[in-house]
Parts: sequence; structure tokens; C-alpha cells
Amino acid sequence: MEGPGLDLILGIETSCDETAAALVTDDGELRANVVASQADLHARFGGVVPEVASRRHLELVTPVIREALDRGEATLEDVDRVAVTQGPGLVGALLVGIAAAKALAWSRRLPLVPVDHLQGHVASLYLEPDPVEPPFTCLLASGGHTLLLDVRSYTDHRVLGTTLDDAAGEAFDKGARLLGLGYPGGREIDRLAQEGDPGAYGFPVARVPGLDFSFSGLKTALLYAVRDLPPAELEARKADLAASYQRAIVTALVGRVRAAGGDRIAVVGGVAANSELRAALADAALAPLALTTDNAAMIASAGRFAKPVPYPGYLGLDAYASR
Repeated sequence: MEGPGLDLILGIETSCDETAAALVTDDGELRANVVASQADLHARFGGVVPEVASRRHLELVTPVIREALDRGEATLEDVDRVAVTQGPGLVGALLVGIAAAKALAWSRRLPLVPVDHLQGHVASLYLEPDPVEPPFTCLLASGGHTLLLDVRSYTDHRVLGTTLDDAAGEAFDKGARLLGLGYPGGREIDRLAQEGDPGAYGFPVARVPGLDFSFSGLKTALLYAVRDLPPAELEARKADLAASYQRAIVTALVGRVRAAGGDRIAVVGGVAANSELRAALADAALAPLALTTDNAAMIASAGRFAKPVPYPGYLGLDAYASR
């Protein structure tokens, strides 16, 4: 068992369809990281069903926290503070994690650290063994968000650009549905694209002012391409469609990152797992693959720098769906 004075942070994440808990030290050492994914549960619907996600979080949150403590060879007596995702995300799902965090923190009169989910993604870069120190320009691309950030310090993040419509991850998921692929869509398109020709279709890359992104026109272009193909030909061209569609998304992301400039670049979020994006930004600091999708290690990491709420002031803490 771990002794006192180790400043262990227990992180809890339930913003969407992963129930996660982790233990991180104040020095950034990851002691345990447990993620229970609901991907198979939601695959039949082609996307996340909020009510189903919330109910599954209720079933999983306690076992996941227990497993994280077991893997970290710790007990609640060793925990110095609790960090939890407050938002953005699905409100019902978030409230499950917040309720669990409140109960654990209150039971031992510990401080509680509410964490912004997006800042958590950035904080995935701050963990050992290869922590990245600010400042840097960061591309945050996930299922619900696409942001270009000027990360000036561990707590000071300035938005340089955002999406005007669909997020990059959302574009991947919608594209996968149009192609009749499984869920999660980004992973399926990435897999199929390996077999296709990315130059087969000239899908558009939106040119919008500044450093913002737009993917709705690209999604519509794929829709028209799919509609114009007879079923047999569509099946034969799926790999080319997937490769060309992925190339257009990656081109848009990389183009904005390069346009933003900066001496150092980092990439975080679920889309950071995409193989073509990682190859295109090989010079960037890339979030570890295990920490690209939603996880509690990044929430605990952010909890090292965010301001804690002392006992019992957090009992009225609420979730928020968007910033």
C-alpha cells in the first residue's frame, strides 16, 4: 500500500461513453488508468444514445474506481484530492461522475477539482515519461470539438480557431455512416482507408476566414458521391471513398495547424489517433495513443494545475453541456 504524503489525485471521467478512473501523482506519474468503453453498446445505434450512456455509467463508475485503486496499489486513504470532468459533454453522463466524485471527496473531507474536459485533453501531454511543457500551439480534434489553441501556460489556453459546423471526429462518424461502416466511425474509416487511393476523389477542403474549420460541405460531397454510385460499384469503391474523405479531413486540419505557425505543435483528442494525421504531423508532440480518446488520466493530470474547491463547497457543483 502507498503511504501518506504522495499527493495522489483520483481522476474521474464520464462525459460521453467511456467510464474512466485514474490515479496520477502531483509529479505527473501515471499510477493507474482504467477505461470501460461503451462502444459495443452503442454500435447498434450508430452513435451514442445519451440515456443509455448515463445508465451504463451508473453501473460502471464504482467498479472502475475500485479497479483504478487496485491497479495503483492504493486506497482512498492515499488520495489527496479528487478531480472530475464538469463539462462539456452529455449532462446526464457528467452528473454520474460528478456525483461519485462529490461522494468520495465529501466522505474524506478532500478538496475536489472540477476540470474542463477540453483542458483535460491538453493535459494528457503533461504526464510522465515524456511531458510537454507550454508554450505550444495545440490542435484538439475529437468527436465533439475541433479547436486550435495557443497554450501559453498550464492553465492559460487561448482559442485561435474552431469549427463553424461539424467537429472533425463528427465528420468521421457521419462519413462512416454514409459508407455503411461500423462505430466508432473514425477508426473504421482509418482502417478501410489503408486499402484505398486517397487521390481517387477530389473532395473539397473548406476555405474559411482565419483559422476556423468547416466540414459540413465535405460531408455533403461524400453524400452525393455515395448517392451517384450503384450498389455494386459503391461496394467496390468504398476504400477509395474512405481514403479520399480521410485525406480531405487531414488536409484541412494540417493546413490550419501550419497556418497558425509557432515553434512547437501538439495534437490531442480522439482524432489524434488517426494514422494519417499522425504521419502528417510527425514533427508534433502527439498525445499517447492510449490517452487520445476520453480517459481519466488526462482529467487527473489537469487536476494538478486547476484550482481545487475545498470541502464542502463543491456540494452544489453542477455539470455543463457546452462552454
